[in-house]
Amino acid sequence: MGEPWQREFEFAVQVARKAGAEIRKAGDSEIRVMTKSCTVDLVTKTDERVEKIIIGSLKEEFGEGTHCFIGEESVAKGEPCVLTDKPTWIIDPVDGTTNFVHGFPFVAVSIAFAVNKELEFGVVYSCLEDKMYKARNGKGAFCNDELIQVSDVKDIKKSIIISEHGYDRRPESVTKIFSTMRKILCIPVHGLRGSGTAATNMCLVASGAVEAFFEIGIHCWDIAAGAVIVKEAGGVLLDVDGGPFDLMSRRMVSGNNDIIAKRIIQEIETFPVVRDDAPVQKK
Repeated sequence: MGEPWQREFEFAVQVARKAGAEIRKAGDSEIRVMTKSCTVDLVTKTDERVEKIIIGSLKEEFGEGTHCFIGEESVAKGEPCVLTDKPTWIIDPVDGTTNFVHGFPFVAVSIAFAVNKELEFGVVYSCLEDKMYKARNGKGAFCNDELIQVSDVKDIKKSIIISEHGYDRRPESVTKIFSTMRKILCIPVHGLRGSGTAATNMCLVASGAVEAFFEIGIHCWDIAAGAVIVKEAGGVLLDVDGGPFDLMSRRMVSGNNDIIAKRIIQEIETFPVVRDDAPVQKK
């Protein structure tokens, strides 16, 4: 017998490339945008079409009704965002939609696969860079088939940290975001960056380009694939309060090691977010 989920893993890489090609082809021709939860949470026709391509391809390959799906655009339209024990695909068709709309060159396709609520593999295709990141549990992490590892930096003052502003623009949240950034910059670290895509940020941690990435307000589809890649590259995943990583919590710190991750956590000023799997409030 072959290794469990190997077929699914290989097909995920294929469909990520297919989706990335669709994003590149769309390019400047599809910059019409709509908003979802707020005026800075953007979605394009490309997002919706690419998600349909991915889910349609998976259903055709593995059969209708055999797997579950958590897709960013599907959830936005009212589909449930609940992780069960069933084989489940967690999909962000265009991670970095705002980048895509503005022509900022970091856009990723993110596909993860979970069974019994545990992530089995992750694929992140940074399609404008043509970088394919992938990892399976216990098999290491790769970029374009080359093994990658997190950096060995342990001195926070020699680190680069990544974070994003997120979509929560309430003044109280923005104040805490910038207060956190100020405290981290004053450690001081070498730099504070952001690519505009959580999936790419996590792959930068995994490949050793940066030491940590943290954000409050992300979604499970933003980070599920990256979580496997970071872990398999030797990194760590934690909640922003230092507790265990919870995929549905919308809060995460990924780091090259515990020392860096826990030092960053000391500076993070948290604010409330609604879990991805919270019951939908009836209107």
